[in-house]
Amino acid sequence: MLKIGEEIQVISTKVRKAIEERDKGPIQQLAATQVEAGADALEVNIGPQKKQGPEVMEWMVDTIQEVVDVPLCLDTTNLAAMEAGLKRVTQQAFVNSTSAEPDRLRDVPPLAAKYNAKLIALTMGKSIPVEADGRVTIALEQLVPRIMEVGLPLEQVYMDPLILTVSGMQEYCPEAVETIRFLKQIADPPPMTVIGMSNVSNGVPAANRSLINATYAVMLLAAGLDAAIVDARDERLKEWVRIVEERDDGTPVGQLLINLYDFTAAMEDLDAAVVDMDDPEQVAIYKTVQILQNKIIYADGYLQV
Repeated sequence: MLKIGEEIQVISTKVRKAIEERDKGPIQQLAATQVEAGADALEVNIGPQKKQGPEVMEWMVDTIQEVVDVPLCLDTTNLAAMEAGLKRVTQQAFVNSTSAEPDRLRDVPPLAAKYNAKLIALTMGKSIPVEADGRVTIALEQLVPRIMEVGLPLEQVYMDPLILTVSGMQEYCPEAVETIRFLKQIADPPPMTVIGMSNVSNGVPAANRSLINATYAVMLLAAGLDAAIVDARDERLKEWVRIVEERDDGTPVGQLLINLYDFTAAMEDLDAAVVDMDDPEQVAIYKTVQILQNKIIYADGYLQV
């Protein structure tokens, strides 16, 4: 799984202050620490930046590329700022993102094609369909035809099934898994896929976020996930991804994760019989799978039930 570090985003007080003061230090520290932690690429989210967008994006790209040499995932709704960043990158960038909204679908794919960038395409129009079928229909009937029309190779397109929080919107969680599975099975050629991993645990108590993110990552990988915007410093997530990708762990928890991967890949529910109910970590994983599959209702104290 390609890991895109999530931390350089304008909603962060540290990042916003650094941009306002044009202070390279905090931005470069975030870039370096994420790459050291294993990020393969870096998200660069400057927000709309309506007035100073191009100048801010140029400064951000230059600042980051002074200290790391990885692809950048440029995230802004300001097309002039996006183009300014694409002109400065030294490696093939990600454009984050288009959707099926008419203005975005008209304007963003040609920009990605012009600069030979990879394109993240959100499987939504003005709203996000709950069911996987609706998201797949948007991908194949609206996004793909427009992307092909502008001449962007489909192998450079990453479909995003859109991850929403399990806290209050858990009915979307299993549908995102199925969206990836359907895209991989139905589309020819099957597109690459990407998600914002931490979105699933937004609003969840901090102590449970890593567990939910990492468990969901295993399930999504089993459906065919290729890339994710993640907390690159989340050691649990990195280790669990490694275990299921390499099928290399002899511990009971590691075997449970491999079983979870195999059951999900086979479109089956995790069998409680493979869970050691006397092992607190295995029980926590099993309960987390249940909420992510929308089998039981999420509550902040779900692990204590």
